[in-house]
Parts: sequence; C-alpha cells; structure tokens
Amino acid sequence: MDVLEAIALDPKYHDVLTILKGFRNGIVYGTRIRFPHALVMAFLFKSGSTMDKFRYIFRATKQHARNLGVFATIYKTAMFVQKRLNGGKEADIHTFVAGLLGGYFVFGENNAINQQIVLYIFARVAIALVKVPVKRQIIDAPQHTYPVFAAVCWGLVMYLFKRDADTLQPSLRASMQYIYRDSDSWDSLRTLIWHNK
Repeated sequence: MDVLEAIALDPKYHDVLTILKGFRNGIVYGTRIRFPHALVMAFLFKSGSTMDKFRYIFRATKQHARNLGVFATIYKTAMFVQKRLNGGKEADIHTFVAGLLGGYFVFGENNAINQQIVLYIFARVAIALVKVPVKRQIIDAPQHTYPVFAAVCWGLVMYLFKRDADTLQPSLRASMQYIYRDSDSWDSLRTLIWHNK
C-alpha cells in the first residue's frame, strides 16, 4: 500500500493520474446527479412495474455516470497528449479540441440522456457567451435584458407548442400538454379541481 501511496503522490505521475481521477469524479458526479432525478421521474411519471422503474433508474444512472466518466477520460487524455506535443505547455485551443473529441465520441449518440446533458450544456454556454463581451469590457452591460430574454423564450415555446408541438422535446411537450391543453376540458367538479381526467 505504501508503494501505491508513493506513486499517487509522486509529481512525475500527476498528469497521468489526473486522467484516472477525472474518470472517477465523472462516475461519482454522474451518479449523484442522475440517480435522484431518475428516481423521482420514474415514480412520478413512468408506468410499469416497480421492477421496471428500478431498471430504468439503474440504466439512466449508469449511462449518465459512464458518459461523464468517459468524457473526462477522453478530455484529460487529449489535454495530456496535446500538452506533450506542444513542448509541455497548454494552449487555450487544447481545451476546445479536447472538448470536441469528448463531445463527439461520448455525447454524439442522440438519446434521451445525452439530449438532456447537451441541452443543459448548450443553455449554460449560450448564457456565458452573452456575458463574455461584458466581462472583457467590449460592451457595457445592457439593462433589463433578462426579462426580454425570458419573454422571447416563453413566446417562442408557446408558439411552437401551438403550431409545431411535435418538434419540441417529448417531456417538455408532455408537461405543456398537461398544463395548457388538459386544462381546457373537464366533465365534473372532480376533474375540474381534483383530478386532471
């Protein structure tokens, strides 16, 4: 055990061991994030037996955790290789290239888990890109932009729901159906107030 401890703390192995720790942290974080989400979604919205729900929870958690772990491994490996090829120096472009590789190979398959993760990342990236010119003092911070942003987003989603609902992501479409279309009809006081249908 002392030998392993010595290797873990030896600076010459640091760059390689960051790959291992990145994989580990991706697995742990993916499990922490997906398990409670899948648990709640399965028991609130999934039909089927309890065993089917637990299978869904396990599959969703496994995929999310594996994807984050594998992405971290590809990203950190690509960073390591690029740094070595660049004389031991990191360049800003290395992070972009490493992210492209990981994004393509890990999140390139179009499935429900990947869509959620990629859309989450896309939203955060879009917000960050809007902030960059202000941070770099290229432009002054515009006033009252968030209310306009919120209004445009909600206006567009409601328009799309009315005109082209099939283009919206299924869980968004289902929640909008429940809130906005199912509330248009009832056949008793019970289905007006207590039950949806």
